[in-house]
Amino acid sequence: MDNQLANQLIDCPITIEDDRTGTTVETLKRALADNLYYIQGKDENFATFYDYYMALAYTVRDRLVHRRIKTAQTYFDKDVKMVYYLSAEFLIGRLLINNLINLGLYEPMQQALKESGLNLDDLLEREEEPGLGNGGLGRLAACYLDSLAALEIPAVGYGIRYEFGIFDQLIADGWQTERPDNWLQFGNPWELPRPDYTVEVKFGGHTEGYTDTDGSFQMRWVPRVTVLGTPYDTPVPGYGNNTVNTLRLWAAKAGEDFDLNTFNAGDYTQAVANKTFSENISKVLYPNDNTLQGKELRLQQQYFFVSCSLQDIIRLYLRKHDTFDLFPEKAAIQLNDTHPAIGVAELMRLLIDEHSVPWKKAWDITRQTFAYTNHTLLSEALERWSVSLFGRLLPRHLEIIYEINRQFMEELQLKYNGDAGKMNRMSLVEEGEDKKIRMAHLACVGSHAVNGVAALHTELVKQDLFRDFYELWPEKFQNKTNGITPRRWLLMSNPELSALITEKIGGNWVKQLDELKKLEAYVDDLEFRSRWRQIKQARKASFASYIHRSNGIEIDPNSLFDIQIKRIHEYKRQLLNVLHVIALYNQIKDNPSIDVVPRTVIFGGKAAPGYFMAKMVIKLVNSVADVVNNDPDVAGRLKVIFVANYSVSLGQFAYPASDLSEQISTAGKEASGTGNMKFALNGSLTIGTLDGANVEIREEVGAENFFLFGLTAQEVVDLKAKGYKPQDYYHSNPALKRVVDQLASGFFSPKDPGLFMPIVSSLLNSDEYMLFADFQAYVDCQARAAEAYRDQDNWTRMSILNVANMGKFSSDRAIAEYCTDIWHVQPVPILLNEYSQSGAGLKVKKVHVV
Repeated sequence: MDNQLANQLIDCPITIEDDRTGTTVETLKRALADNLYYIQGKDENFATFYDYYMALAYTVRDRLVHRRIKTAQTYFDKDVKMVYYLSAEFLIGRLLINNLINLGLYEPMQQALKESGLNLDDLLEREEEPGLGNGGLGRLAACYLDSLAALEIPAVGYGIRYEFGIFDQLIADGWQTERPDNWLQFGNPWELPRPDYTVEVKFGGHTEGYTDTDGSFQMRWVPRVTVLGTPYDTPVPGYGNNTVNTLRLWAAKAGEDFDLNTFNAGDYTQAVANKTFSENISKVLYPNDNTLQGKELRLQQQYFFVSCSLQDIIRLYLRKHDTFDLFPEKAAIQLNDTHPAIGVAELMRLLIDEHSVPWKKAWDITRQTFAYTNHTLLSEALERWSVSLFGRLLPRHLEIIYEINRQFMEELQLKYNGDAGKMNRMSLVEEGEDKKIRMAHLACVGSHAVNGVAALHTELVKQDLFRDFYELWPEKFQNKTNGITPRRWLLMSNPELSALITEKIGGNWVKQLDELKKLEAYVDDLEFRSRWRQIKQARKASFASYIHRSNGIEIDPNSLFDIQIKRIHEYKRQLLNVLHVIALYNQIKDNPSIDVVPRTVIFGGKAAPGYFMAKMVIKLVNSVADVVNNDPDVAGRLKVIFVANYSVSLGQFAYPASDLSEQISTAGKEASGTGNMKFALNGSLTIGTLDGANVEIREEVGAENFFLFGLTAQEVVDLKAKGYKPQDYYHSNPALKRVVDQLASGFFSPKDPGLFMPIVSSLLNSDEYMLFADFQAYVDCQARAAEAYRDQDNWTRMSILNVANMGKFSSDRAIAEYCTDIWHVQPVPILLNEYSQSGAGLKVKKVHVV
């Protein structure tokens, strides 16, 4: 080597990247090849698309793990306060594209795959979607984990690793049928098993008193059965930073899988009975609880994941602390709805029984640590457990709850001079022939903060649902309007619109959604509106192609896409939408030459397997579709579609394609909703009631850019108080009467004329959710929306203004408010060290003992 070349090499040192952490295209290509070869055990001569997907996922996971280890070490070294988010659901969606975008690897990985002869889009479709949630609750939890990481907040999400998630929905002869969601059948490359952190969870048995070595009287729980909880960790990366938090999901295992003596005695079923009982706990998301066994399994699930999580939280705390004096200063535990409310009693049990903390101190710690988010005003969702069931499964917790309640009742007795009515309403125990434990009350009493999830919802919580508790502790109650992550619901779901927005206002909106307000400067720009409309049209065409592939029905991308995709429930009023569709159909039949705005009405959503009326609504949608879509008089001007198996991925398809978003729940019934936000963020206009977050969306986007109809929450209450008579509306509205009579006569079910009589009877005799009262206002509002759609240029203008004013509805804003007002936590930036060969390799100083 000559001296000139040597000097050049000295002046220009070679940068070396680790194949497991590097991010250049060349390094990623090597990593993909290595993971295919050494983890999948294949080369390109034998590899399938699945193998290539797994190699890609492991390549991305390596970069997550690198950041995750540094994140965990930083949290430990600084002894930071952690947020622990307990939720029965985490509807996280597909993770590959989310992780690529948050790590900033999307483009280099796309190029690395292209140079390797592969296509990223093909591999993205190979990923199984974890169905670990049923709807808005689980999706909100996933959005909040994303925002916690984006804001660099130390956090862990805790839930259940359901072996079978929310069922796969099939439509057979118009009916919903359910098939197990076997999302783990090919393994999950994102999760990291942590068997060394396995904990024991007790069920059943009895309690007994004893005297400890200090001469103090203590209680001991002697369980009938012990189940093991094994954690599986999924990394959660922050967008544009080095933070990688953790979603820790618990799987139930038997303490003893197999009884060899019983097996040898010939009782093969009983030999594995303990294994069956244990593993059933994390087998299925939300088992049908129409039976006693189903109710029992639901309670087992709730206690299982809460106990596992609290034991884990205590383990993490005790790594740095010898006493529990600082526990509330180091742990903020959020109860995501009422499912994890048993955590109040469980933390008390762990503190007083397992760690010998005196009752008063344990109660102070518990109340300072927990906060509770209420997500529903529906009584059936507030978790009331039979005392007999509770005592049989959780005898020690029943004792603890009784003691909490005794002390609480003494407090109320003094404050309210023995007001029996108030005390009965506030008691943790609902008296009656079948006594019940009120879990929402336990959450209120055992938490230092209680919040609703939209301004209207919070007022209803304070003035109706928990009125007595609000009067007692007004300082506890506050509002935290829900939000959605713009990373998944705009950047990822609608890349073309995202690119246009970034071109005009820069890319900071991805982390500061208020920046979208700058789009208002372009609302009168003809060229900008034209490009906006072209993007919407392209997304509609793409969704139309999907529907043609999945349903075999051709739809017109130029028609008004009127979409209602959400969990099927009577209060969400998919049925009201169907009644309007039938009324529209009748208009066309009466005058086939009528000039109507072509409309495609798209439904989607799953009904709980045991929810008869919701499943009947799905059948009705499909029966109406059969008639409408095949009637030559309609001539394609009205189409009805039910898209099966709604999921996060399907939502990412549907929201950008929508023109009109159906948010039509009975006012006062929807806590917040987040689908309304996802539609609006993608430029869909809303037709809706003043319910949930609709109220705030309308305030933000402007009344003129929102199609409002229907009774207010107070008007609903007043009308019911006066004596609501649905038959009065039926007899006084010819269009409504005709629609209902068609259902009753079997017009849409000629082979079974009485099929829809349960719907008709429910509407005529009770109409719990007041469809008849809102019917005419809804029909009139739909007519206004259709007329507005004729002016495409102005419709586009309204669409832009909707997007421009959605900044408030970022989950980043919501999480920042939780951090300031409830959790009192601060961001902790994570700094990565650059890779160096000299620093590589193990340098063991101490082996950690769990």
